[in-house]
Formats: sequence, structure tokens, C-alpha cells
Amino acid sequence: MNEAETRAELIDPALKAVGWGVVEGSRVRREVITLGRLQGAGKRASQDIADYVLFFKGQKLGVIEAKRKSAADTEGLGQAKRYADHLQTRFAYSTNGVGIYQVDMHTGNEGNIERYPSPQELWDIVFPPEPTAKIVDWRELFGQVPFEDRGGYWQARYYQHNAINKTLESIAEGKDRILLTLATGTGKTPIAFQIAWKLFHSRWNIRDWREGREPSRRPRILFLADRNILADQAYNNFSAFPEDALLRIAPDEIRRRNQRSNEPDMNIVNPQQVRTTQHRVVPKNAAVFFTIFQTFMTGKDADGNSVPYFGDYPSDFFDLIIIDECHRGGANDESTWRGILEYFSPAVQLGLTATPKRQINADTYRYFGEPVYIYSLKEGINDGFLTPFKVRQIATTLDEYTYTSDDQIIEGEVDQVRRYTEEDFNRVIEIREREQYRVNLFMDMINQDEKTLVFCATQEHALAVRDAINQVKTSQDPNYCVRVTANDGKEGERFLRIFQDNEKIIPTVLTTSQKLSTGVDARNIRNIVLMRPINSMIEFKQIIGRGTRLFDDKDYFTIYDFVKAYELFNDEEWDGEPLDPDPCSRCGNCPCTCMVLPPQPCKKCGQNPCVCEPTDPEPCPKCGEYPCECNKRKKVKIKLADGKQRSIQHMSSTSFWGTDGKPLSAAQFVEQLFGELPALFKNEDELRAIWSFPDTRRKLLEQLEDKGYGSTQFEEMKAIVDAKDSDVYDVLSFVAYATPPITRLERVATHKAGIYNHFDWDHYEFIGFVLEQYINEGVGELALEKLSSLIQLKYHNTSDAVTELGSPAKIREVFVGFQKYLYVSE
Repeated sequence: MNEAETRAELIDPALKAVGWGVVEGSRVRREVITLGRLQGAGKRASQDIADYVLFFKGQKLGVIEAKRKSAADTEGLGQAKRYADHLQTRFAYSTNGVGIYQVDMHTGNEGNIERYPSPQELWDIVFPPEPTAKIVDWRELFGQVPFEDRGGYWQARYYQHNAINKTLESIAEGKDRILLTLATGTGKTPIAFQIAWKLFHSRWNIRDWREGREPSRRPRILFLADRNILADQAYNNFSAFPEDALLRIAPDEIRRRNQRSNEPDMNIVNPQQVRTTQHRVVPKNAAVFFTIFQTFMTGKDADGNSVPYFGDYPSDFFDLIIIDECHRGGANDESTWRGILEYFSPAVQLGLTATPKRQINADTYRYFGEPVYIYSLKEGINDGFLTPFKVRQIATTLDEYTYTSDDQIIEGEVDQVRRYTEEDFNRVIEIREREQYRVNLFMDMINQDEKTLVFCATQEHALAVRDAINQVKTSQDPNYCVRVTANDGKEGERFLRIFQDNEKIIPTVLTTSQKLSTGVDARNIRNIVLMRPINSMIEFKQIIGRGTRLFDDKDYFTIYDFVKAYELFNDEEWDGEPLDPDPCSRCGNCPCTCMVLPPQPCKKCGQNPCVCEPTDPEPCPKCGEYPCECNKRKKVKIKLADGKQRSIQHMSSTSFWGTDGKPLSAAQFVEQLFGELPALFKNEDELRAIWSFPDTRRKLLEQLEDKGYGSTQFEEMKAIVDAKDSDVYDVLSFVAYATPPITRLERVATHKAGIYNHFDWDHYEFIGFVLEQYINEGVGELALEKLSSLIQLKYHNTSDAVTELGSPAKIREVFVGFQKYLYVSE
């Protein structure tokens, strides 16, 4: 009885007998857990697929790995445990249809059981009934609301399900500050949507939630971002909600409302605010609101005084606030954004971030507490949900500069003894020839039809690089490369939206300084060019995340690094786990429970907002400017001497992304491969024996792919060991045994006569044809799956091949048989 028969005849009936798939709210399904790491040439490592996942009341409770009846009942135990760990199920089961072996992943208890637990039995173990029953079991109410699958188009990935589940579990348990840490490109906005969807349809709200009452109304949810493009993307992602449930809050919308109404807002709970809001109307008639921090922080009263708009809402107006990219200051004690979060402190606040805790974002973790779920960049790449990358490290002879008298000073005052470094270029000093050389260099390296982001030092630098790119491009379109920075305003936003459309190819290249380091959901980015230093680990990971999204035929993306950013890969924080959160310095709690009162009257005038006459700042008596610009130097602009310009040189090397989560140099890559090889074959003779037959060769290549050595990596390695036209066999033999590689042409020339000695004259022409294809295309032409196409290419149809060579079995015998003589020892 094979595995399929075992499942159908033994396992499925046993599950049904105890209620799985029968009891309301229970179901059993096969689940693709991971896609398999991208290996290059459209290939992936093997997937993780769970045979059975046991669901009840919206929760994953157990995973079952099935094997054929004749196998031991614990044959699949290792897989079951791995799958349970991924899916975060309490129980893992391994079975052959007869014996059932159970593992409790929380307690470590394991052993054989006579039958599967029923859905309710398993539920009561995972979620023990409380001594006094709750009036409302929010966990069950959340479980009754199915995911919005958009007509079957959307399926939650395992980590997305875990993140949604952990968040809802935290809310059900009464937690009101929640943090999710997931790598860029893993779908934080769809996760936020599903959480909001379940809360909306279960009618969860903070008043009923805190008071333990039956749900009486739908929640009001605020999605808070710091850039319009992020708020717009979220608004579009929430489109499954009823149209009248969504509202995008923008300053223009508030101004239009205010022009239509001069009535006071009777919902204001703070009497001190009545005066400031008499002539302002903020939108309230919706369920899910989207805005940016800057909009909420702006606003003026009837007298023209600055008063933040968010104060026009009651502090308990929102039930849930979702803070996108919360690491960028939203929870920072010194940030004005923190005032919004503290003002709406009664709400449950969900922070979304892509970066583990570091010194620069410690306040975020102090405010929200430890993340309820983490999914790292390394995990995303190894699972196949994110695209791996290569790093092209590029150094030039003008990475540093010291002035010499033959160079021309166009503007500013040059420090003649100073050595200008990367930190200075395009901020303190500008050398156009240097930037043009870099542009020419990467434009020659990339495929100019592929979408590319170029990160520059300043907005002015981004402008200069844009112009330089357009001057050397092969495209005839004037909008091939455009700049997208704060100064480009709505026109830049328009170009960015077009760039994000994967169906459009113009613009192809965007230059920027800071604006595009986060929030650009453009899945088909193939190249990222770094032309400015990246000093923040958080920013570095965000920039890397611009290219990690999956897209058709996108096996990897490439980072062209002119600024030694690759050194950040050596930092232990590159993809590390978050540090333990520190308690708040003010309240001593973790997460922080500080609350701030609504804005208080000015101590001087007694008014809120303050009506004191502002005092104009005094300009500098020397330069007449405020702030003083006496010590502000003009940027130095240098034109290189002609001979120096023409003598700029460069060198580059490629790094590979390792399965342990860090890029490897070429030397490290070869060294790691050498460490893996002894587990795959014992000596050179065994390698030769494996490689001599298509079946065993294919299995070895699959094993290598699973370890991260696919066809793309081997092509790179051929270049490293100067064996571009060699067989992969030669690369392996060189790495493992220092055997000098030979080209495929040399191999055929050496062994062709010996091959013919073992076959009839009738087969010489066919063997010679196959060997010619092998020389031109590589060892892939010797795979069994290529035989049919080779016959079609040579003979046009099978009947002609049979007439020339004999039966199909004979043709196969010749095709397989000659290969061992191609690899015989010298």
C-alpha cells in the first residue's frame, strides 16, 4: 500500500471517525508551507508540504506527516516536527496509517496513541477552559470570521497566518500594545488588512472588549503611515471593505469640510479645545481611516493658530491604530508623532516594522514591548518567499580624493591637505567626472531594460546622476530615468506610481536620496545601485528590501555597491534576533504604559492654543541670516585634469547569499562548498561514478541545489576558477580535489575515440551530435529529459531516429551508455 492509498484508506477515515471535517468549525487540509529557496534558472529547492493540517475554530492545532503502510510509524517524525514548528501548531503527528505517534511541541512529551484526538479534545488541550467562563470569548468570535481570500486569489502564507493569529491572540488576552516584526516584502499590509477584517466582522471594539460585554458595534480603525504612498497602498489593499467604510484623510479633504461648515464639533470631550475647533470639521463617518502623521500634526484654528487635527477627535474615538513602519520614529519619546499615540492611548495599538531592535529604534520596542511574532529576511529567502541577491562590490581609484594643482577649482574653497572620503562626496565636494565614471560603469554592467533604483547622497546628487544616466542610456525614451525625491513633489509621485506598475517599462530607472528607501512596492526591481554611504543597519535592511519581492522569472536581484555597504553584512546585527526590550525610563513598565493628558493651556497666557505674540528671531549681525551661515561653506566643485579623468580605473567582485543568512565572498563560497562535498561523495572515483550516469547525476545536482548551489551559482564559480567553458564536474573536482579543470571541448577531444570503441558505427553520428550540443550548451544536454528534444533536433521525428538507430530502448541505452566513457580517468 503506497502513501496515497494509505492516506485514502486508513488515515482519512480515522480522522473523519473522530470528527475532523465533520464537526462544525473543523477542517483538514494539505498545506504548502514553503515554496523552496530560489536557486536560479527558474529552479527552486524542494518545498515543505504538510500532508494534513488540523484546523478548529480558525486555529491550527496539529500537523500530520503520512508515510506508506509498510514504513515505520515514526518515519515522518522529523518532517512533522519541522512543519509544526513552522506552523506553530501545538501537536505533531507521524503515522503509517496503523500506528500514530504524537509529539507535544510545548511540553516535549511524545509517544504512541490509539486514535487521533477529536477537534474539541485538541482545542481543550491547547486552550484549557478557564475556571469562570467569559461572557465573550473573543478567540472564538475571531475564529468564526474567515479570511477574506478575494475570490480564492489570496491564500495566507504560513508566517502571515502566524502573525495574524498571534495578534488576535494578544487582543483576546487583553494586550493593547502589540508589535509585529516581519522582513520587508513579506506582506505586512495584507496582514494588517486581515486583522482589521476579522475585528470588523466580529464587531470587536475597545469598550465592549474592556468591559467584557457582548459586541455592540463595529470598530473604528486608523491606519497611520508617514508617507502618502504608504497610506495610498494600504487604502488600496483594504478595498474588500464596503466602499463607505473606508476614508482617506488628507489635508485638502479637511479643508473642504471646514469650508462647508462653521458649526462647532459637539464630540469634543475637552472643553479647553472647543474654542480651537469651532470652525473645523474632521471626518468621522467611516470605519477604517487612512492618513499620514504629518496630516494629523497639521491644522489651524479659526484665528490661524497651529493646532494639530488629531486633537479634534475624542481620545477614545479609535479602537485600533495600526502604525506602519513604526520604527521610523512613531514611538520615539522625542518625536512629535509620539503625541498622537499617547493622545489615543485607550486604543489598541499595533506596530508594524521590518527591523529587529537596535540602538536606533530601541524606543519603538520599549513602547510596544517584545514582538508577538518575528519573520526575518533570512527565513523569507530560505523559504522561497523572498528573492535572494548578489552583491557586486566595486572600487575605483577615485574613491578618495586629495587636491592637486592640475585640477581646476570651479567653485568653493578646497582644503588642499584634506583627504576627501565617501562621506564627503556630493555633500562637501563634487567631482562630476567621478560620478559620470560610476554611472558609465554600472550602466555597462546592468541590463538596461531592467528596473533599477539608484540611491544618491542628496537630492542635487540624484538630479546629476539622473542626467548622467540619460546621457549614456541606449533607450530613446526621454523619461527612461527620472528623479523621485521630496523636491519632485506630485510629479515624482506620479512617476513612482508608473514605475510600480509591472506592466510598464518607462521609467526604467529611478534616482533618489532618502525617499525610496522604504515603502516602494515594486516587485520587478532587478538592480539596486548604492552611490551614497549607508550608516544605519535599519536603513540598509530597508534598502535591501526594495528588491526582495518575488516576480515572474526573477531568480535574484543584484546590488551594485560603490560605497562599501557590504561591510554591514559582517555586522552581527545583520539578521539577528531582536534584543530584549528595555523598560520605559518614565513608567518603568514594558511595554510602556505612560499616558499624556490632552494639550494644556500655555503657562504664560493661559490659552490653549497659546496666543502669545511670537518673538522674531534675531538675524546674525555678521552675515544677516537666520540661522547664521557664517560657518557654512559652499560645496567645493572640482574639474579633474584631463589625464586624471581618463586614468580612473575600477575593480569588482561578487558576493553570494548563503543559506545561513549572510552573503559570502567568492572565496568563502568555494570554502563552504568544499565543506559540503564530503557528505555527498567520498572520493574522486565516487564523484566520477555518480556523474557518469544521468540519474545519479541529477540526484547529486538536486542535493547541491537544496544546499544553495544551483546552476546560477555554478556559472559564477566557473568564472572564479577560470573554467567558464568547463563541465560542472570539473568545478566540483577542482574544489574538492584540486584537479585542474579542462574545457568541455578538451574533454570530448580526449575521450571521443574511446567512446566510439564501445558502440556500433551506426551510432557514431548520433553520439557525435550529442557531444557537439554538450560542448556548446553544457552538461544539461546529457540529462535524460533532453533526449526527446535532441532526437527532434537531429532527426525531426522519432520514426526516422528509430530507422537510423534502432528501438527507443536502444536509443536510450546508447544515450546513457556513452556518458560513462566521457568521464573515465585519464
